[in-house]
Amino acid sequence: MSAARPLEGLLVVTLEQAVAAPYCSSRLADAGARVIKLERPEGDFARGYDQAARGMSSYFVWLNRGKESLVVDIKHEADAALLHRLLAKADVFIQNLAPGAATRSGFGSDDLRARHPRLITVDISGYGDQGEYADMKAYDLLVQAESGIASITGHPAGPGRIGVSACDIACGMAAHAGVLEALIARGITGQGKGIKVSLFDGMADWMNVPLLFFEGTGKAPERMGLAHPSICPYGAFPTRDGALVLISIQNEREWKDFCARFMLDPALPARPGFETNVVRVANRAEVDAHIATVFAALTRDEAAARLRAANTAYGFVNTVAEFSRHPALRRHVVETPNGPVAIASPPAIFSDGPRTLGPVPAIGAHSIAIREEFAG
Repeated sequence: MSAARPLEGLLVVTLEQAVAAPYCSSRLADAGARVIKLERPEGDFARGYDQAARGMSSYFVWLNRGKESLVVDIKHEADAALLHRLLAKADVFIQNLAPGAATRSGFGSDDLRARHPRLITVDISGYGDQGEYADMKAYDLLVQAESGIASITGHPAGPGRIGVSACDIACGMAAHAGVLEALIARGITGQGKGIKVSLFDGMADWMNVPLLFFEGTGKAPERMGLAHPSICPYGAFPTRDGALVLISIQNEREWKDFCARFMLDPALPARPGFETNVVRVANRAEVDAHIATVFAALTRDEAAARLRAANTAYGFVNTVAEFSRHPALRRHVVETPNGPVAIASPPAIFSDGPRTLGPVPAIGAHSIAIREEFAG
């Protein structure tokens, strides 16, 4: 069965770099849109983040499959005119330049939509375009710090960085959803619209539960490493052979089953300090220590078998090496200038079959062809 590509025929032009905007446009490319990525002569700076993927940046390979690369300098009159010709035929324009840079160069989104009413524009920023933070440089870890997520992440000893570009990804996901909504609306009204998404707003949305918890109780959720601030037991326990097993008990029925079939102590729920979740959270140290003694006597396989028998939710705290061999990990192969690379597949699985992901472009690989196609 041939997989449908519902965005075929759409033209997306993107002045992008790093992660957030390329995340959004990569998903549009996966769905069949033609994505023309405008790059400086030295290329998107994310090309230089590392050399882990066949000598190319792992970030760039992940986020730039299926795009065409056009090298331009929009400060030069001829290249600015070329971009205007591209935008006259484009459906979507995405940019994440420094605050105000697109407008100063003559590519402000409001002006573009006035000129091209069907155009959908996407402006991606760090903190939005209003207020004292509007002109602040913003990279993922900086926004992790500013948004408060670092303060609730990590071990009790101190704040921690989420180990992936969470603020960029949250922003890119929101931008992608916004583009799809705008395309649906345009199909009804015939009019494009502007979309603004910031890294800070993307993470602020994810931070709603800690925010509401703080404003309702006066206390922020504590950093607990691999534990849960309001559920017990919900944490990681080492086995006899060195594995780390994370368990989650969601209700008292599961707790009783866990005690009877894993702990082999059906009377444990009646023990003082172990009766209800609220009591167990207050008595977490004793509860966790008691559970840890049982795990410490079992191997990984023995613990897993007993947890399955108790119908307890559990998972192993895997290393990246173990993740790379995970039985649930799906892969897609993308071609790069240096050879094929197997990436983790996009999460959505469609009933009409898997999609083929396009190749990763070399810098300016499509410059000549695009310049000829859109010649003045």
